[in-house]
Amino acid sequence: MNTAELLLDAFERVRETFHEAVAGLSADELAVRLDEDANSIGWLAWHLTRVQDDHVADVAGVEQVWTAQDWHKRFALSFPVDAIGYGHSSKDVAALRVDSAALLTGYHDAVHARTVAYVAELSDADLDRVVDDNWDPAVTLGVRLISVVADDLQHIGQAAFVRGVLRRR
Repeated sequence: MNTAELLLDAFERVRETFHEAVAGLSADELAVRLDEDANSIGWLAWHLTRVQDDHVADVAGVEQVWTAQDWHKRFALSFPVDAIGYGHSSKDVAALRVDSAALLTGYHDAVHARTVAYVAELSDADLDRVVDDNWDPAVTLGVRLISVVADDLQHIGQAAFVRGVLRRR
C-alpha cells in the first residue's frame, strides 16, 4: 500500500461513518443539541464537510465544491459563503438547519469525490510540498491532509455519539 492508498482509505472511512451518523435522521433530529451550547449533528456534518472542501480545494488549487456546484445555494444558510464553522458561536450553531440528511450526504459525497480524485494522483514526494508557511515548522501537504482526516473523524464521531443519545431517548 502506498501513501495515497492509505489516505484514500482514511477518507473513505470518514465517508462511511458520515453516512451512518446521518442516515434516516429528520430535520428536527439533525438540529437537536444535547444542551444549549452543544453542536448538533447537522452542524457537525456540515462543518466537517466544509473543512474538507475548504482545505483540499486550497491545496489542490481549485474552487471549492461549495460554490462550484452551488451547494451554498441549496443549503441557503445565513452565513457568509466562505464560512466553514470555525469561530461559530452557539447562536450560529443553532441557526444551521437542514431539510434532510440527503442534503448533507449529497454535499459530503460531492466533496469526497473531489478529495479522492485529488489524493489518488499524489505521489509520496508530493506530500512534502509546503502548503502553509505561517507555522513553524511549515505545514506540508501530508500534514494538512492528515489534519483534515483527524478533524473529520473527531467531528463525525461526535455526531455519531449524539445520534446514539437520540436513539436511546
